[in-house]
Amino acid sequence: MRSQQHTGNASFGKVALDDKQALVDEVFDRVARRYDLMNDLMSAGLHRIWKDVLVTAVNPPRGDRPFTLLDVAGGTGDVALQVVAAGGAGVHATVVDINGEMLGIGRHRAAERALDDVVAFIEANAEALPLPAHAFDATTIAFGIRNVPRIEAALAEAYRVLKPGGHFLCLEFSSVDVPGLDALYDLYSFNIIPQLGRIVAGDPEPYRYLVESIRRFPKPARFADMLRTAGFCRVSWQVMSGGIVALHSGWRL
Repeated sequence: MRSQQHTGNASFGKVALDDKQALVDEVFDRVARRYDLMNDLMSAGLHRIWKDVLVTAVNPPRGDRPFTLLDVAGGTGDVALQVVAAGGAGVHATVVDINGEMLGIGRHRAAERALDDVVAFIEANAEALPLPAHAFDATTIAFGIRNVPRIEAALAEAYRVLKPGGHFLCLEFSSVDVPGLDALYDLYSFNIIPQLGRIVAGDPEPYRYLVESIRRFPKPARFADMLRTAGFCRVSWQVMSGGIVALHSGWRL
């Protein structure tokens, strides 16, 4: 049974590290069925453009050359399905997520698109992937790394499962760097987003948590240092939409 401290108005910032996973599990259990709709509403559809940039950076081969993608915290499968659709017959994807309900939605989508033979779904923790070393050409994580209790462990696992020459790409919310936009962004995040959650999902609290988790995520330069510590080379990042999101890149060389 989950602790009562994970419900109501408990602040994410006051949750101990060992309790964070239970809080994350509860948040996504409560929003799973409306998650993609809320993403559209919260970002005014921009999350689709940001994910298009991510898929372009993955650059799956268009021919028959084998190419394996691991999408961590991939939930409903949107990134993996896009990568497979953008590539050729040799592209296969594995989606890992800790939330079984969201994975169920992803499996249903893959089957609807007749892609269930090339996209696999595994319920597992990003900090301890049940996958062999040197198995994937690319590893992605979109809007999920900030919800991992031990980010360093997840980065080490992402590095471990990549082949030499493999590419790690992380799409995540970042720090707004346009004067004036930062204040508007805070106003929207802390006031409008929870109310959207109340209207669409029937509960504002998970979305307050999501907003808090964005603000607590390391700034791009600090996250780049974490990637280098994990072993990645040629680390870089690209900010989009005035710094609302950043696409982080690293290579296993």
